[in-house]
Amino acid sequence: MDVSLKLKKYTDIHWVEEPTQSDDILAHAKLEQIGIPIAVGEAIPNRVIFKNYMQQKAITFCQVDPTRTGGVSEAIVVALMAKILNVNVVPHAGDMGQISQHLCLFYHIGLGLPYLFLEHIPYLSQHFVYPAQLKNGFYLPPEVPGSSTEIKQNAIEKFKV
Repeated sequence: MDVSLKLKKYTDIHWVEEPTQSDDILAHAKLEQIGIPIAVGEAIPNRVIFKNYMQQKAITFCQVDPTRTGGVSEAIVVALMAKILNVNVVPHAGDMGQISQHLCLFYHIGLGLPYLFLEHIPYLSQHFVYPAQLKNGFYLPPEVPGSSTEIKQNAIEKFKV
């Protein structure tokens, strides 16, 4: 039986996240071709690899992570490419949702990208002076200037090497 016929039954799958090695663009493209929405990006280190994913139509959801792509500037460049190439942007917030909350606002308001969602993994929030705040499952816009990444002094002392 044709594998693609089996997979098309699963139309309620929102995405499959990095189903193979993150640098295997052609494998992700093949999965996209048979109708599987692919989310990839948390392990992609730069805009060039994102560009290659987008040009090969190997990505449905771009999970650019500013802490793994060289910072905010690189993440914004990736989001701009995604906008031009009609790729959804749902940042990977893993370890630093603090930064991604700001970028989500910019992507939506500044770039006009659709508002989708941002994961929330709260295990580090206790260590930030201004942790990300959520209400009814939504991030609240930060009320203080900056990137929300100031770490509490006691956490610095506790974890320094």
